[in-house]
Amino acid sequence: MEARQGMFWEIQAGRMPPPPAAVTLGWELVHADPEAGTIEVAFEAGERFLNPAGVIQGGFLAAMLDDTLGPALVATLPPGRFASTLALTVQFLRPARPGRLHGHGQVVKRGREICFLSGTLTDADGRIVATATATARLQTL
Repeated sequence: MEARQGMFWEIQAGRMPPPPAAVTLGWELVHADPEAGTIEVAFEAGERFLNPAGVIQGGFLAAMLDDTLGPALVATLPPGRFASTLALTVQFLRPARPGRLHGHGQVVKRGREICFLSGTLTDADGRIVATATATARLQTL
């Protein structure tokens, strides 16, 4: 089987450091299927992400969804290409508690420059805590 190439795969192979934001969020690849344009990732939501109500602050959940949807697309790209998020819309469905959260993302439609993405963030019990859609722009590095 031919080794995959591109920034996403270089990071996964340890040949490039992971982005600092992904490290902060406790990002971990669970499974990627570039042919299907899908990805499953996990995050470790720590106590440092809590708001005054004792649940994960929504901005962190939005960042986790952005760091789910973007990699679903970036994993499909050849070397020298990247995708920037142009718009991210998040719906918060229930409070998220500290612990492991799972992101499920997919490329809904990929155009020559503009792509549409969607995904969910679930808690350890499999309940959806937030959903998102995004628009991304393909670009050359």
